[in-house]
Amino acid sequence: VPLDVAPLLETVPDLEAAPGILEALLEDPVYREHLRSRGDRQIVMIGYSDSNKDGGVTASRWALHSAQKSVVDVLGGAGVAPTIFHGRGGTVGRGGGKTHRSVLAAPRGSVAGRLRVTEQGEIINEKYGLPEIAQRELERMVGATALAAVPPARSEGREGRWERIMQTVARESRRAYRSLVHEDEAFPRYFRLATPIDVIERMPIGSRPASRRSGRGIEDLRAIPWVFSWMQSRHLLPGWYGLGTGVEAAVEEEGRAAMEEMLLEWPFLGSVLEDAEMALAKADLSIAERYAALAGDAGRVILPRIREEFRRTVAAVTELRGRDGILDDDPTLRRSIRLRNPYVDPMSLLQVDLLRRWRETDREDDRLLDALVDTVIGIAEGMRNTG
Repeated sequence: VPLDVAPLLETVPDLEAAPGILEALLEDPVYREHLRSRGDRQIVMIGYSDSNKDGGVTASRWALHSAQKSVVDVLGGAGVAPTIFHGRGGTVGRGGGKTHRSVLAAPRGSVAGRLRVTEQGEIINEKYGLPEIAQRELERMVGATALAAVPPARSEGREGRWERIMQTVARESRRAYRSLVHEDEAFPRYFRLATPIDVIERMPIGSRPASRRSGRGIEDLRAIPWVFSWMQSRHLLPGWYGLGTGVEAAVEEEGRAAMEEMLLEWPFLGSVLEDAEMALAKADLSIAERYAALAGDAGRVILPRIREEFRRTVAAVTELRGRDGILDDDPTLRRSIRLRNPYVDPMSLLQVDLLRRWRETDREDDRLLDALVDTVIGIAEGMRNTG
């Protein structure tokens, strides 16, 4: 059959199982013959969304990085060329960010002159809507793909140490994230009441329902409405939560000098921090506090935890990067966010009021729902992100 078969690895356990999955495929004589007929090239698709929702952005990025490395090793040992297909979303919480930076941060051999990525509908116009901008975007991607093929001038010994340090960052960030999202009994109620998820679930957007099953648990929810809800409520939690705890643990264990060396010489860490910094810049916990008030007791339990990790993550990013504040080295983006916020903030406050009134009607007032949908669209336009 003249079709390529591409395993899809999405959750953290799936990504960790990548070597075994590929080895089992390659050991099958029928599949191995099929692969030869396809030029001995194996496509492997990696998903950014579910791994993030499962373990947080930092653990997700590290699991994706490690999976790519193991894919290259397993396929290379069998004489098969890899093509990594990146299933990225438009927001940091779903793998978004600067594509050319992520290409340069990829493991050695995982690009090899080929780049395959998904581009989400809501950012196609942003990246390719004007010929000049489209040309710049494509030039950056092609340039990064070419540069990724150049052997790096860095020590294997140091890289091994950096990977061990990054394992600490990922492990501790995942622990912090799961402690909040999957283990705190108050969190599901907070999410349901402190975000407009109940509005988003009723909106006719996307090709699939908001949840995989009829349940209302965090595990049942798809990644797009999950990220979209946090963007609307100005938390942007999937884009940064847990990173501060992970960096703090690594600094305590290995020292700040080792982390600063990693940041200077290893593109992967720089890419993680840069993407998280963009999410931190767009978040506004003073507005998020208004949403948290809708959650009652759950808000009083959960919001302080979010505030503390936000403070910790801002400190980790700015101190490691030697900045006085978020986006100090990107005044254009900082100014863009500051110019948009005065227009977004009133829509957020209106949305909070409408959510309260709509829920008081047991979610049956369609006029209020229509008004809420308008605020969702307005905030998405102002934040320049959906899910």
